[in-house]
Amino acid sequence: MAAHIEVRNVSFEYTVDSGRVLAIKDINFSVERSEFLCLLGPSGCGKTTILNILAGLLRPTSGDIRIGDAPISSNSHNRGVVFQDFSQLFPWRTARQNVEFGLEMRRVGKQERSETALEYLRLVGLEKFADVFPHQLSGGMQQRTAIARSLAYNPQVLLMDEPFAALDAMTRDDMQQLLTDVWQKTKKTVVYITHNVSEAVFLGDKVIVLNAHPGTVKTEIALDLPRPRDPLSESFVATQREVLRHLRS
Repeated sequence: MAAHIEVRNVSFEYTVDSGRVLAIKDINFSVERSEFLCLLGPSGCGKTTILNILAGLLRPTSGDIRIGDAPISSNSHNRGVVFQDFSQLFPWRTARQNVEFGLEMRRVGKQERSETALEYLRLVGLEKFADVFPHQLSGGMQQRTAIARSLAYNPQVLLMDEPFAALDAMTRDDMQQLLTDVWQKTKKTVVYITHNVSEAVFLGDKVIVLNAHPGTVKTEIALDLPRPRDPLSESFVATQREVLRHLRS
């Protein structure tokens, strides 16, 4: 079966006052359907650049990306995106209205929008907060709302850029477990950006470690740990050490 996402020889340059800077160079990887891929690396390795290219927000300088059988395009609805910043939610909309937004853009009827939004808020444990505004929600609850919004219009691929980085440690742990549960229920293909080794090992089916300046693929590691994963188990700790070894070498 063909991979769901194919990234082949992708490079990206951006312009600064002093000239052109190569951000990523000859990036190659694939993601199978329903696979959870984590991109891991130091600051400046191009993780967010890769995600923005996958989202259609940037056009690669060279190379080719396909989702399914088609090249990516900037206006495609087959990708949902969740960012780190809580301000991604519209402050004048309730949680339910935020989740409905993508459905509105697709001209889905009002009743169906409302029912679908409530379904996905229920999936992330927020059905009782459907009519609450973002400023009345905690950071973790706002990120749950953002995840529900990204899933509500049924994209093929979920792209996530360090969505839990700004959360406290306990909330982050809870959100990682929630995301695992949601992913297992929805069977989405996920590309997840992180600089946290433990998070990558907890969430991923596969981890790609990137070098920096310019960003290149250093290694690809398949994670064969059974789910649910125990961060205190010997196998989990051993896998973290393996990933760290590649990250630091």
